[in-house]
Amino acid sequence: SWDDLAHSFRQSVADLSSLRMDEDPRLPGQLPAAGMPWFMTVFGRDTLITCLQTLLFGPELAQNALHVLAELQAQDDDPEADAEPGKIVHEVRHGKGAEAWFPRYFGTVDATPLYLILLSEVWRWTDDAGLVRDLRGPALRALEWIDRYGDRDGDGFVEYERRSSRGLVNQSWKDSGDSQLFHDGHMAATPIAPCEVQGYVYDAKLRLAQLAREVWRERELADRLEREAEELRRRFDEAFWCEARGGYYALALDADKQRVDSLTSNIGHLLWSGIVPPERVDAIVDQLMGEELWSGWGVRTMSSGDAGFNPLAYHNGTVWPHDNSLIAWGLARYGRWPEAQRIVRRLLNASSYFDHQLPEVFAGFTR
Repeated sequence: SWDDLAHSFRQSVADLSSLRMDEDPRLPGQLPAAGMPWFMTVFGRDTLITCLQTLLFGPELAQNALHVLAELQAQDDDPEADAEPGKIVHEVRHGKGAEAWFPRYFGTVDATPLYLILLSEVWRWTDDAGLVRDLRGPALRALEWIDRYGDRDGDGFVEYERRSSRGLVNQSWKDSGDSQLFHDGHMAATPIAPCEVQGYVYDAKLRLAQLAREVWRERELADRLEREAEELRRRFDEAFWCEARGGYYALALDADKQRVDSLTSNIGHLLWSGIVPPERVDAIVDQLMGEELWSGWGVRTMSSGDAGFNPLAYHNGTVWPHDNSLIAWGLARYGRWPEAQRIVRRLLNASSYFDHQLPEVFAGFTR
């Protein structure tokens, strides 16, 4: 009886079907491309999140993606491609695209922990222990990348910094050049440790501990990962929490370990990962649904109270449906159902203005 939901659901299923593609002839079976028309290719982060959110329809897309991304996993240290052993690929290109850009480019800091999260989630849905055993090698190499290469300076947080002469300067999901801004509008210097990536790593380590204990029968590894996750949770809260403005987590830490103190939608991803301690949840939810971040149509990427805010800027004030879907998932994880439902209802309401086909991003003007 809810027309916006019915129409959006049908349109989304049709679009997802249209976005299926074959990437590797040695690995028959389809996986989702990142988008039409320029991104009909494997995008590590986009492919992984799409597969996470479509397990309701069956595990095939996700299983294929896990195998394909394992085949594409970096084997060598290649600074020009921003690659290190164990890292999950960011983008694959063929033909002229490969000549102009890279055949394989690895400039993403979040695809590697998201790979581990998807592996765990497929196992939780299917109980496919064989898949988990088959992908033990790629999973452990991904874990090794997180600890050895992702944590560049040994401070316990995963950072990024471009090594390629022509790659992405910013390598989190907010990967535009001006996305890492302080509250006063000045730009953060790399290496940068994004807040949401620490949450992904926390979730990935807890999930991998479960796989190690229950599938691989490696109790020592499981115990170590659980200890590391708990230590990360404690240190994250200490390093990223800002007391100002009612309390919130900073967007990132910059090269000098200063809190990049703009208020952004990334704090909702922290709910999704489970890294937020119970005593911080109310403050985070209040910020997400407060008038600075909440546009009336969804959660903005940056609050209207920050100097860098622009309701038309790609990552500094717009509303992203995928971002909001992860925030809603996080609110649900903490039992904040009224706020989760509010996001869902408003996004589906917005979809009616796009022929029920939500775009990548829309403006963050107040409703």
